[in-house]
Amino acid sequence: MRILIVEDDCFLAEAVSDYFSAKGWQTEEAHDGNSALEMAASGNWQMILLDVMLPGMDGFSVCREIRRSSDVPVFFITARVLEADELNGYAVGADDYVTKPFSLPVLYAKVMAMMGRIRGGRPEERVRRGDVEVDAGTRKVYVQGKERFLPPKEFEMLLFFLENPNRTFTREQLLIRFWGYDFDGNERVVDNHIKKLRKALAGSVCVIRTVRKSGYRMEVPS
Repeated sequence: MRILIVEDDCFLAEAVSDYFSAKGWQTEEAHDGNSALEMAASGNWQMILLDVMLPGMDGFSVCREIRRSSDVPVFFITARVLEADELNGYAVGADDYVTKPFSLPVLYAKVMAMMGRIRGGRPEERVRRGDVEVDAGTRKVYVQGKERFLPPKEFEMLLFFLENPNRTFTREQLLIRFWGYDFDGNERVVDNHIKKLRKALAGSVCVIRTVRKSGYRMEVPS
């Protein structure tokens, strides 16, 4: 997953970049409108975070140009909260607004929610790892060629692990990804669903491992 962070405040850009990098994203930074437009055109991005007030070309103009050739999700980052600005942002193609000052976990949760909606828009997608196959359109799961029924939450978690094989995710990451940043329960809910998912995968070569003091990862054969 690649994210372009367009922000003229270098300290804020670095903080956002470090946070997303720690979550496994590849990040790049631009600090003015013209550079942002060049980088947006030259890279394959899954998300662009775009400040409104930029040197040279402003964020509205950058977004308008991006939309001429790309439907990559764009989140505006702004200290301005005028209704006219928000309406202008949506008019030029923004997907959402994030108002400064903001929480990095909240920003990350909004980005991941957008990624989830985009993935949900690809109903024909089939993912196969080892002897496990998932059809995202029909929401059917096959383990060693046999269909296994999974409730919605376990299905989404399985698809996520299959799309990110051999990567470790903390309980906090999984909690935000599947229950949202405002979930008022505790991280043990993740453990309970992992237990159910392991039961559904019994006998498979794809195994969800516990990473001590970290979280979980799905190991799949190469």
